[in-house]
Amino acid sequence: MSKPKLVRNTIGRMVPNEINGVPQVPFKGVGQYLPKGSKAAPPIRSCAEYPMDGNKVVGSLKEAIKKAGLKDGMTVSNHHHFRNGDLIMNQVFDIAAEMGVKGLRWFPSAAFPCHDPIIDHIKNGTIDWIEGSLNGLLGDFASRGGMRGTGVLRSHGGRWQAVQDGEVHIDIAIIAAPTADEFGNATGDRGPSACGLLGFGLVDTLYADKIIVVTDNLVPFPCIPWQIQGQNVDFVVVLDKVGEPEKIVSGTTKLTEAPDRLHIAEMAAKFVQAAGIIKEGFSFQAGAGGTALAFAIYLKEMMKDANIKARFIRGGSTKYLVEMLEEGLTDYILDGQTFDLEGVRSMRENNGHVNTSPFTSYNWHGKGNFASMLDVVVLGATEVDVNFNANVVTHSDGRMLHGIGGWQNCLFSKCTILPIPSFRKKIPIIVDNVTTLVGPGELIDVVVTERGIAINPLRKDLIKTTKNSGLPIRRIEEIKEEVDDLIGGPPAKPELMDEVISVVKWVDGTVIDSIFKIKDSK
Repeated sequence: MSKPKLVRNTIGRMVPNEINGVPQVPFKGVGQYLPKGSKAAPPIRSCAEYPMDGNKVVGSLKEAIKKAGLKDGMTVSNHHHFRNGDLIMNQVFDIAAEMGVKGLRWFPSAAFPCHDPIIDHIKNGTIDWIEGSLNGLLGDFASRGGMRGTGVLRSHGGRWQAVQDGEVHIDIAIIAAPTADEFGNATGDRGPSACGLLGFGLVDTLYADKIIVVTDNLVPFPCIPWQIQGQNVDFVVVLDKVGEPEKIVSGTTKLTEAPDRLHIAEMAAKFVQAAGIIKEGFSFQAGAGGTALAFAIYLKEMMKDANIKARFIRGGSTKYLVEMLEEGLTDYILDGQTFDLEGVRSMRENNGHVNTSPFTSYNWHGKGNFASMLDVVVLGATEVDVNFNANVVTHSDGRMLHGIGGWQNCLFSKCTILPIPSFRKKIPIIVDNVTTLVGPGELIDVVVTERGIAINPLRKDLIKTTKNSGLPIRRIEEIKEEVDDLIGGPPAKPELMDEVISVVKWVDGTVIDSIFKIKDSK
């Protein structure tokens, strides 16, 4: 395979014209790429190919994988609702290696440290590359050029877009289900391994050639309520345990205790109040990071003091959002991912806690989605530059250590706020140019740091409404200069090679930036 040519996209980043042999469209600007054609579709199946009694249970995971026809070069997918508690995918690739299968593409909705053993399957040739979040050791391994193919990072909505548009064809999808029946109907909000919803796996079941549901809680037909519909399922496998739900809580879903982060969260909440966003029937989404969770707590107290009720809150659900629902501070939680066990309980017990999918929430190639209907979204970032462009997938040294999640999709809210510290470990967060551009600055409205609040000059309305608020509103350049002076100047740029080891897709499937191999390749 010839080395792809690098071309400059509309935002000025050099990106490959093809990825893994497939031609690509460079980023053309926000809302400028309008696809043509029809959605992809799975092959036609006949009931004659399946048991007339509806029993699709097979004896083992290995048997299901063999019956699904796993072979060299296929694409295998899974969802990540168990987060760091997934117990299935390492087994899947162990089986693939035993079968001698090579050159697979792994297409997870996200990967976690529990998947670090998959590095061995990349080394032995079972997997060629990953198209999903590349975190921790997997991210570091890929950053050093460990994959044979080029990785692809997408948002949650971008993943759905890629499948429905035919960019990614899934051969075999693995659905870890806390409860299922023999027909393949499945749900995630009950059973010993209950993890909440299964929305990220929905697109896989609609478009994949073969779908395997794996459960540790087989119930008599029908499994009610079902989140996954059995008529899309080929095989059902029963194991002793499919996941560890207590591990859906991770470091990124724990409330911060750092005084500076709490201060930042409080200032973000005060900004929202000063901007007039907190009013009867408003809507918001707060990310799963510690500072964003703290923001939700401050916001809750402001709502109670003002006797204001939200119409809906977008999740990832946490116990903090559940408290707001159960205290009558919102009509609905529109949940995309359950981040703790209180969220799991609430989804099972509260009619106002609604499970959703990236199709309804985030998919850019649809007839609208929830993201742009939100009044305010609070998110994190690893870097922001003076043009408000932001990075969430690499650190200042160029290593891939994060996935995109729903971050890109949320930028389309009516007000996007990034509450971030001005530096981490003596490394400034505000820079001249971000290492990896994941979100265009025109969509990021406010940056809140412990040293002040910067409003995007494009948002003259926010500048006007908060002018006399008493909040420390400053130019982003001023905050950057102050931090640079404090630490002795801006940080050195990372030493990178000219080899593209992964790319970042925008929500419409175009390529917004490249991630290059780090020079330290020990």
